[in-house]
Amino acid sequence: MKTLKLSLFGTAAAVVAIGLGANAYAFHSGGVAECDGCHSMHTPAAGGSFLLQGSDQSSTCLNCHEHAGDTGPSSYHISTAETQLGAGVSPLQRTPGGDFAWLKKTYSYLDRSGATVTEDGQVHGHNIVAADQGYAADSVNTTAPGGTFPASQLACNSCHDPHNPNRRGVDGNISRTGAPIVRSGSYNNSVAPVAGQAVGAFRLLAGAGYTKGSVTFLGNPAAVTPSSYNRTEATTQTRTAYGVSTSGGHETWGQWCSTCHPDMHSTGNYAHPIDQGMGSSLAANYQTYVASGNMTGSSATSFTSLVPFAQNTGDYATLALSAQNNNSVLTGPGSTDQVMCLSCHRAHASGFAEMLRWNNEYEFLTINGAYIGSDNSTSGNAHLGRTSAEWQSAYYDRPATTFATYQRVLCNKCHAKD
Repeated sequence: MKTLKLSLFGTAAAVVAIGLGANAYAFHSGGVAECDGCHSMHTPAAGGSFLLQGSDQSSTCLNCHEHAGDTGPSSYHISTAETQLGAGVSPLQRTPGGDFAWLKKTYSYLDRSGATVTEDGQVHGHNIVAADQGYAADSVNTTAPGGTFPASQLACNSCHDPHNPNRRGVDGNISRTGAPIVRSGSYNNSVAPVAGQAVGAFRLLAGAGYTKGSVTFLGNPAAVTPSSYNRTEATTQTRTAYGVSTSGGHETWGQWCSTCHPDMHSTGNYAHPIDQGMGSSLAANYQTYVASGNMTGSSATSFTSLVPFAQNTGDYATLALSAQNNNSVLTGPGSTDQVMCLSCHRAHASGFAEMLRWNNEYEFLTINGAYIGSDNSTSGNAHLGRTSAEWQSAYYDRPATTFATYQRVLCNKCHAKD
């Protein structure tokens, strides 16, 4: 019965995830889901707590959000099963937040001096604890970098609230009580709430008043994503439209991330500015930058999901217009739009160290028009133990020709120093 229930819930959620309609049959439906999808009154998982159907909170989430039968990106899945990984094999999922399975990809290579370097998989993202799926706490960072949140407590419900009461009403404000939640508010085809109704907060993200361990979130970030979002970007990009919320104490994405990382951008070496207008010069760089040495672009075609930004608006209808996956809206930033944490990092994990959206460990992304894989004889030791196919997977399947023949790091999308 448990297996059947999860299968039915998963099928229903997939209907919304692949964009067949924003109806009321998805498992979460914008708020708390059916209780017995995650809890079992009589047969909870052995060794678990809270009557969960997994041995811990994240394992319970991954009962649905990981599937061993996947052969490619699949709707709401955010983790590739360990049985599908191996040497030279990349994780399969292409969600905007990234695939947690990159945490299980450890690489060894020779540095410039010829010494062996090991890049442990745990540097690739947020190390959630999900024992049933083989995920463990970060063994190096025992607390959140720039903060005090214990790594041993990091779980899906550290950032997402599975019982989320936050709702967006007809006035656009988010509150914890009020009109009932009728459906998800995460997608570009989500129906706008009307009087007497509300929609759920983006991705069930923790919002104002949610406490996990010793930290409490103070506000609610704004975003909208296409209804079909877990997909290759080989030909068209998936654009999540991030905004600046007008509800609650935290109004920006950087402030929301700072719940666990309060000192990350405050002093000393952690001084890259976030959550402020880009200004005309940086916005112009972004708009005209096409690739290394090519500054012939225009604002209308300049957006890249490898360097997203927060639009300076909290209007969900406006964000929904930008949240596309068909390259119909590639407009770059204006001077008041903002750089944020997610401009450089993915939320879950990536194929690169520090869950960056691009490789920042070497000056080039491509050499002589190809990715710098171990199977590319011109790469030298710069391949970092990856094949060209693994590099391409980490860039969400973009062909190397997307970039310059000698493409430098994507910090240059804003700074244009190449």
